Order: sequence, then structure tokens, then C-alpha cells
Amino acid sequence: MNIVIVIFAIVASAFAQYRPIPVSPQHFIRILRQEQVGPNPDGSYQWSYETENGIAADEQGHVKNFGNPQAEAMEAAGSFRYTAPDNTPIQLTYIANENGFQPSGAHLPTPPPIPLAILRSLEYNAAHPEQDDSLQGARYGK
Repeated sequence: MNIVIVIFAIVASAFAQYRPIPVSPQHFIRILRQEQVGPNPDGSYQWSYETENGIAADEQGHVKNFGNPQAEAMEAAGSFRYTAPDNTPIQLTYIANENGFQPSGAHLPTPPPIPLAILRSLEYNAAHPEQDDSLQGARYGK
């Protein structure tokens, strides 16, 4: 009996969070432009679209080193743009290849700058490799 109550509570919780978006003719967003080329025999492709509410996206891809099974890798580059709910324009460009997904955009967080004292320390260490303390333990058997 307890298991039935627990399952009922879980299902009720899930349904309580569900809020369907009302569908009406005013909610349909028309596609203004849509293109697709490929996939081609060499693995290349290209697609793009734009909607009437300002959403746009495009991507081009190809196989790097096509024909060399040991070195073949897929590479894609593209972008998309839209307006966030707070009316902030969002634009992102990216490349995806053997090094992973690499996005860039003004809205993405950036790391804080390296403090000047640490930057100077790193420059000093690079200029004086003979004074590397990490080797001291290896020299003295530690």
C-alpha cells in the first residue's frame, strides 16, 4: 500500500510541473529561409535556416583528411542567433572537431584575469628552468 502512495506522489509531482504551451495560430513561427546541401559523397554538408522571430542558424561540415582512414576526422563550423527572454541578443559561433566543441560569443562567461603577481611568477619560472623546484625531490631521492 505504501509503494502505491509513493508512486502516486511521484506521478502527481511530475504532472504538477507540466504546463503545456497553448497552441494557436498566433504561436506558429514561419520559416523564412531554409537550405540544405548534402551530405555529399565526400562527407561534406551545409545547412541554414531563418525564422520570422529572428532565430537563425547555419553549419558547414566536412571530413578532414578524406580518404585516409587513420587520419580522417569530422569538422563542423557554424553559428546561431536568437533573442533571449530578457531581450538580450545572443549570437554564438562554434567549431567542432577532434579538439571538441569550441564555442565563442559575447554572452559566454570568461575566466578572470591572472593576478599580476602570479603572471610575473610564471614568466620568471619560464625564463629560469634551471631553478625548477619540482626537480629537487628527484635529485635527492625524495
